Amino acid sequence: MIELKHVTKIYGQGKEDLCVLEDVSVRFARGKFTVLLGPSGSGKSTLLNLIAMLDAPTSGKIYVDGKEITALKSEAARSKLRLTKMGFVFQFDGLLPEFSLLENVDMPARMRGKSNVKKAQKLLERFGLGKMSHKLPADLSGGEKQRASIARALCNNPLVLLADEPTGNLDVQRKEQVFEDFARMSREEGLTILMVTHDVHAADFADAVYALQNKQLMKTK
Repeated sequence: MIELKHVTKIYGQGKEDLCVLEDVSVRFARGKFTVLLGPSGSGKSTLLNLIAMLDAPTSGKIYVDGKEITALKSEAARSKLRLTKMGFVFQFDGLLPEFSLLENVDMPARMRGKSNVKKAQKLLERFGLGKMSHKLPADLSGGEKQRASIARALCNNPLVLLADEPTGNLDVQRKEQVFEDFARMSREEGLTILMVTHDVHAADFADAVYALQNKQLMKTK
């Protein structure tokens, strides 16, 4: 589903360059829950941003569902692919404060001109938030908001779900709930999930685990 071929990422740092990823080649399997572990600053988020086309590699190629996304030249083409094939969950929920929970979950569909309130409601119910659809984000707990952000990420039936430290602000119980949700979605629905985190406990729920160290990815599970 996701393949990197000889990907290197170098950032300019004044007089010195900072190499974050060096000649990384890896395949992340379709329909699997894959976890990328590593300390802060190791390049985990950089790798995710490259796959999400929010950044570009210095060299190398990246493929998603057989399509070379590094060959896409226009932001319009990249945005269309993100909207139609990718879902995103971040450490901070990113819910729009002026919209209800239902409207927030329906937002990706609205952006495609295909609003589907019934589907948004079903997604909220799936994550135990059905009775809160009318509430504003400010009226929800951290765990509830994060579950709503996962529901929103699934609105457009993505092929790939990219999660960047999605449990960083949650307690242990809520963290495990998110890990269990991801494992279930990959197992039962064939969703390809790639999550970066420093929480080693996530490895217990994943199909595959990689550690990012010294600019390289090493498979540990």
